Amino acid sequence: MTSVRRVLKEHGLTLVFGGGFLLALAGQAFAGHASFNDQLVADSLHPIGLGAYLTTSDFAVDVTENWQSEYLQFSLYIFGTVWLLQRGSPESKKLDEAGPESDRDQKVGVFAEPDSPRWASGGRLRQALYSSSLGTVMGSVFVLSWLAQSIAGAAAHNEERLRGLRPPMSWSQYVKSADFWDRTLQNWQSELLAVASMVILSVYLRQRGSPESKPVGTPHSATGVEG
Repeated sequence: MTSVRRVLKEHGLTLVFGGGFLLALAGQAFAGHASFNDQLVADSLHPIGLGAYLTTSDFAVDVTENWQSEYLQFSLYIFGTVWLLQRGSPESKKLDEAGPESDRDQKVGVFAEPDSPRWASGGRLRQALYSSSLGTVMGSVFVLSWLAQSIAGAAAHNEERLRGLRPPMSWSQYVKSADFWDRTLQNWQSELLAVASMVILSVYLRQRGSPESKPVGTPHSATGVEG
């Protein structure tokens, strides 16, 4: 029992948000299935089962278009905050720390500590790869999600066109279409707005106990200070 409590305490963020993701995904599957069948009935077609719906391009595009926008947000934020600063925000580094920082500050190479990850003290290539591993993985997931969204979106869009007795579009035609960019930019603008809001609101507003906020009594001008 103690070990279970320890796991829950030490991994609470991952477990709660991961569990919330699975519940939300399941809810989306049921709601999307009902909506999809409503449309089929409206088109005088037979409804399909939940299992069949989960393999449709409609479900795939709805899932992947959200994933790619979220991973775009974090990829841009990870890379952007290396150089871009915001006076007074805990989301920003201090105003004199823009850039990748020194090996000493980053504890790599000869400055690695005994408990540092092995690749932090490895050869220059391994250091370089590990030093950008977070942004690289997040960016790669964004690209793969975007590709999956475009492929599934093209298939879903062509299904609609065929129902209307219109010829299908190729993938290259679809990624240049208004439907694709309408779906994509709807998600991008909301993610960028959320990040910009978090950055500037955290200058003036506080949330006691949160590492995303400055301590309640910290001056508005304090930069790179977390609670």
